[in-house]
Amino acid sequence: MSQLSSKVPSTATAPHDVLVVGGGIIGLVTAWRSAQQGLRTAVVDPAPGRGAAQVAAGMLAAVTELHYGEETLLALNLASADRYPSFAEELTEASGEDLGYRSCGTLSVALDADDRAHLREVHALQQRAGLASEWLSGRECRRLEPMLAPGVRGGLRADDDHQIDPRRLAKALLIACERAGVTFHREWAARLSVIRDRAAGVALTDGTELTAGRTVLAGGSHTALLTGLPEEVAVPVRPVKGQVLRLRIPDAYAPFLQRTVRAVVRGSDVYLVPRENGELVVGATSEEQGYDTTVTAGGVYELLRDAHELIPGITELPLVETIAGLRPGSPDNAPLLGPTALPDLLLATGHHRNGVLLTPVTGDAMAQVLTTGELPEAARPFTPKRFGARQEQTV
Repeated sequence: MSQLSSKVPSTATAPHDVLVVGGGIIGLVTAWRSAQQGLRTAVVDPAPGRGAAQVAAGMLAAVTELHYGEETLLALNLASADRYPSFAEELTEASGEDLGYRSCGTLSVALDADDRAHLREVHALQQRAGLASEWLSGRECRRLEPMLAPGVRGGLRADDDHQIDPRRLAKALLIACERAGVTFHREWAARLSVIRDRAAGVALTDGTELTAGRTVLAGGSHTALLTGLPEEVAVPVRPVKGQVLRLRIPDAYAPFLQRTVRAVVRGSDVYLVPRENGELVVGATSEEQGYDTTVTAGGVYELLRDAHELIPGITELPLVETIAGLRPGSPDNAPLLGPTALPDLLLATGHHRNGVLLTPVTGDAMAQVLTTGELPEAARPFTPKRFGARQEQTV
């Protein structure tokens, strides 16, 4: 039996039915869906709508993000990808905002013989998983994307991988939450409140005590830093730094790319995501540097170097932004969703590189568990309880 009850707490015991700690896209979609269920919902975050969404490229890449040993995660990714068109339409209507959703597909390419052999193995893995991807020769890749380097040896075309603008997504979710009646407390959460062995809300850095029937920790890579967590609660989430560049495609160069292009260059992943507004996102590094978000000359150099090998013409584009953010990594690269060992405390974090992709399915899963006490079947493999007692975090 679940430790959660579907009974909504009375106003006398908890001003909020649901208190979401963290106002990134995962926290906001959880709050929005909860409010839609009639739950009195609040979000704690000093700057809701910011966080990793401001850095993420927004690739909805269930196909090309498939990695060995992540078949269970693939099912969740595909479920969320299937929901994206209707989710985007609903959120656009609720917020009045264009999300920059594009069903443009992805082209993964190989630049040398070793990369080509690796990409062939990836293609075989995708086929075994029943995913739709097409092997192309180098000439066929360049026919699709003429800006590709002449040395491209082959590639995989995945038309089911789409994209969205995470900054627009975050803005739209914030507006939708406000219109749905979500309350915002624009302070940091300092400590979890535990009363009679149950989560009861949080204390803010300004000393305010907030009480709630359910508390959801959705603070991304910072989730495990909240004090007051009992030893039995596992929050094995760590920050994984990613540096990203944004360039502008002048009208004279358009269309520069028709779809997302990605490759492995010198053992590092690089991707280029073209937006309809003329922006080109280039990313991303993957660095275990704790909570440091410094943009480094080395990171910028490596991204430009690798992108130039893939698309030589990129050096002609204006560079308009360099930025770094923190992905919330977990031990198995999969999210932590649902109840913890502490009654009335839930997690929605650890999405690592798939946070934007998993936004729709996370919102639905959290709304269901908050109202019924049970996770939907697709989300059950990702319960936080799979990690047992709390693990030490390396910062």
